[in-house]
Amino acid sequence: MKHIFNKGKDTTKPTLLLLHGTGGNELDLLPLAGRIDDTASVLSVRGNVLENGMPRFFRRLAEGVFDEEDLIFRTKELNEFLNEAAEKYNFDRDNIMAIGYSNGANIAASLLFHYKDALRGAILHHPMVPRRGIELPDLSGKSVFIAAGTNDPMCPPEEADELQSLLEKAKADVKLHWENKGHRLTAEEVEAAAQWYRSL
Repeated sequence: MKHIFNKGKDTTKPTLLLLHGTGGNELDLLPLAGRIDDTASVLSVRGNVLENGMPRFFRRLAEGVFDEEDLIFRTKELNEFLNEAAEKYNFDRDNIMAIGYSNGANIAASLLFHYKDALRGAILHHPMVPRRGIELPDLSGKSVFIAAGTNDPMCPPEEADELQSLLEKAKADVKLHWENKGHRLTAEEVEAAAQWYRSL
């Protein structure tokens, strides 16, 4: 997978896995990583799927309707890439904190849904529920921050509420933060995520 790896000053910190939104790339969220933790290592990945020329992490059938088969395949692909990257760049595979926006947040949530040890935790900006009707792994000890919009036209508020509920049932520790700026990734929610991260 196309990516950037920047080794941090403090290798005991989580490696920040950056996952962009539709049409973004591996450069998009780099400023965000600096706001969350400017001493941590950063692995920023570009999605392998193109939708009308725009990079994404998995296919969708329509707005808000995921191609579930492709989602499962791409989640496995990303998880395997993390194994390889940890070996190549010599970072702790068990200490990865995903930071995703929109489509990137959805694939990060999918990692949590499918693989018990894929992530230590996640910051999910404007995510949806990746899959329904499956049993989640035991996510005890995992910390998740969800930033959602009360008036988000792409991700209805119910999605964030349901995602929180599903993750909590799997024993993850979840904080849900609300904004009212639609689907935008706001400075306020990034600051809230940074405060949450510092409190871990």
